[in-house]
Amino acid sequence: MHEEMMIAGFGGQGVLLIGQLIAQTALVEDKNVLWMPAYGPETRGGFANCTVMVSDSDIYSPVTSEPTSMIVMNLPSLNKFERSVKEGGFLFVNKSLVNRDVFRNDIDSICVPVTEIARDLGNVKAANMVALGGFIAKKPIVEFKTLIDCLPKVFKGTKEKLIPFNKEALLKGAEYVKGM
Repeated sequence: MHEEMMIAGFGGQGVLLIGQLIAQTALVEDKNVLWMPAYGPETRGGFANCTVMVSDSDIYSPVTSEPTSMIVMNLPSLNKFERSVKEGGFLFVNKSLVNRDVFRNDIDSICVPVTEIARDLGNVKAANMVALGGFIAKKPIVEFKTLIDCLPKVFKGTKEKLIPFNKEALLKGAEYVKGM
């Protein structure tokens, strides 16, 4: 298995956190991992994305021009990166913030209203975890149980209190996708 993944959205949407959690989970599962963030000078509101590579073999380069899978959290990210997904790849779209269909028919795609689901849970900031739960339910590059078990690795200190809510968001995203 060799997955080259990109997660993209606005700064403040938690796209880097999605990448960190996938990377931590893959490490615990004894896979080779690379996590590389990229963001503009704006912390919130500007573009943010990260590349995560997960592989059973060595990873020789941190650069990918054609990710095998992608999570996009907003319309500008879909417009910017949709063409780059490798033919036969997978694209997960936050339908809550994207008002158009995926135009590619040579990739597998799924559109999920993750922001609305997070809002229904009580906090739109959990949209990233809803997206991650749905993504892993559709494309299990890491084990879902291990993903849940790794929440304390990224939610440390004062953020530990957020673990139960984020676990619920991951589960809700997975539940939604499995019900599609």
